[in-house]
Amino acid sequence: MKTIFIVEDETGIRDALQLLLSFENYDVRSFSDVQAFDSRDKSIVPDIFIMDVRLPDGSGTDLCNAVKEDPLTSDIPVMIISAHAKSDMVKKACSADEFVAKPFDIDDVIIRIENLINPQ
Repeated sequence: MKTIFIVEDETGIRDALQLLLSFENYDVRSFSDVQAFDSRDKSIVPDIFIMDVRLPDGSGTDLCNAVKEDPLTSDIPVMIISAHAKSDMVKKACSADEFVAKPFDIDDVIIRIENLINPQ
């Protein structure tokens, strides 16, 4: 079973993603802010990170950079989601593998996740 870590402060979006992705047979772990993410069990390494740009105590782009700079997670894909940021801004701010604008189509997000986890 593939594991997904979600860092999203909006409870409704976080819960919906967690529920819908668990229906797709993913093990989903979610975090509401940077502090919760930083306090995670680091022995569990996900197959993909999904991060919101704006978090109450930091930035998803900063988290993305930290993940990409860590030798243990540098090869793991990062998907950035945002209602406020634009794709070109995110690409300048971090090395995300994918950008999805909110509101998003969950089927599109699932396809993008599968393409990142299982590249052809």
